[in-house]
Amino acid sequence: MKNISQTPITTESSWKERALKAEAQVELLSREMEYLKAQLRLLIAKRFSPSSEKTNKNQLTLFDSVFNEAEATADLSASEPELVTIKEHKRVKSKGKKGIDLESLPENIIEYHLPEEEMACSSCGNQRHVIGQEITRELRYIPAQMSVDVHIQYIYGCRSCEISGDGSEPVVITAPKPNRAFPGSIASPSLAAHVIEEKYVMGVPLYRQEQKWSRRGIALSRQNMSNWIMHAAENWFEPIYEKMKATLLEQDIILADETTVQVLNEKGKKAESKSYMWLYRSGRYGPGIVLYEYQPSRARGHPEEFLKEFKGYLTTDGYAAYNGLPGVTNVGCFAHCRRKFDEAIKAGGGKKKNPKALEGLNFCNRLFRIEQELKGITPEKRYEERLLQSKPVLEAFLEWLHKTKEETLPQTHLGKAVQYALNQWTPLNAFLLDGRLEIDNNRSERSIKPFVISRKNFLFCITPRGAKASAITFSLIESAKENDLKPFEYLEYLLKELPSATTKDLDRFMPWSEDIPDYCRTSKTK
Repeated sequence: MKNISQTPITTESSWKERALKAEAQVELLSREMEYLKAQLRLLIAKRFSPSSEKTNKNQLTLFDSVFNEAEATADLSASEPELVTIKEHKRVKSKGKKGIDLESLPENIIEYHLPEEEMACSSCGNQRHVIGQEITRELRYIPAQMSVDVHIQYIYGCRSCEISGDGSEPVVITAPKPNRAFPGSIASPSLAAHVIEEKYVMGVPLYRQEQKWSRRGIALSRQNMSNWIMHAAENWFEPIYEKMKATLLEQDIILADETTVQVLNEKGKKAESKSYMWLYRSGRYGPGIVLYEYQPSRARGHPEEFLKEFKGYLTTDGYAAYNGLPGVTNVGCFAHCRRKFDEAIKAGGGKKKNPKALEGLNFCNRLFRIEQELKGITPEKRYEERLLQSKPVLEAFLEWLHKTKEETLPQTHLGKAVQYALNQWTPLNAFLLDGRLEIDNNRSERSIKPFVISRKNFLFCITPRGAKASAITFSLIESAKENDLKPFEYLEYLLKELPSATTKDLDRFMPWSEDIPDYCRTSKTK
């Protein structure tokens, strides 16, 4: 028989303790549920709502892997296609509609006259004469055409020496011709530049280019095109890339960002693992330079190595790998800070339900409005005006952040937005140090966006070699666009001239060089 004295007695205090624990657990679960509901609202907003973070018409627009197949189908043993007569790459257009600058395009004049039998006036019978014109302009498109350049190199000898018969070897000389970018290949600079432009500017994968050529009756394989892209990057574009890198590191303001890229055949890594494409670019002043660098990871050592010779201001989105680099002052990105509060508003169901998040967003908006008003003035004047206008806003914002942190649960979207701003407060205030600095890192995000878009078309890289070649090629193209150059014309110019150039000549091939021919420039730079 069970001893009644050994039966545990539930006291009032133990019941209260259990009740308190249950209440605490319910409160915790309620918070988690509210956070998950907020996260769901945010994801729905990102999925279906406009991505712009504008709050009014005067506010700046704030911007919010694997892209390459250059080596995916590269086969150095692939034979070059046989020469086939192809129409020449040439584009002729007439003037277009009002508002379109077509002044540089040739005109094809088409005149309409009355038939001879209608030249007599129907009233008096006398001859009609021209009293005016009605002019209509149409923009005409002629599809790209190709042709074959046949290089004939004549060999010369001396007939007198041949006749003399003195036993000496006759002097034979061959007419000189320019060095070729693709020796032993049918690829011309214009053809290779076109393939590169289609892939890296227009986002047309090589397999689709292969199909396009096939429809025109040209057997141009993706293996051949891959070989040309790799050869151009490694032999001709890389020296330009290295020269641009040296020039960039001489600047005292650099902006940086990074994004993912997938490389299938990378030593020591699974095919589905992530690698990274790092971006480094110049600021609003100085030569326009945009450089991509492929690296297998997101480790701190990569920016540390790339920027080891750099001293100055580095603008980033707050990623910790950029912190503490020797001789570098970190500059934060208010676009990212602002985005956190915008996400808190969306997660909470709108502005009316999140007045605190809206307050934080408005502080950021005030700073961006000030920047918009200071646009176009000198850096010296901008520095002074920021101290007068932006600094008081920042001081009020900091006071608000500390107060809101005490009133807000940390595991909420608003709490995380507040904590992000406080963690990044020193870099976020660094734009006050120099009038040349920017309040955000949007310039980098705009430069890395073409690569991000390209990933959707090219899916992945096969090897690190191909990823590096693509990074080099993309760097030249984006730097050319940054300096208002036409990518096709610029690449064609490099592939024509670099085979006969020396290392001392590299300065004149830089995208910002005044020696770049006018035909490579857009109309606004001529």
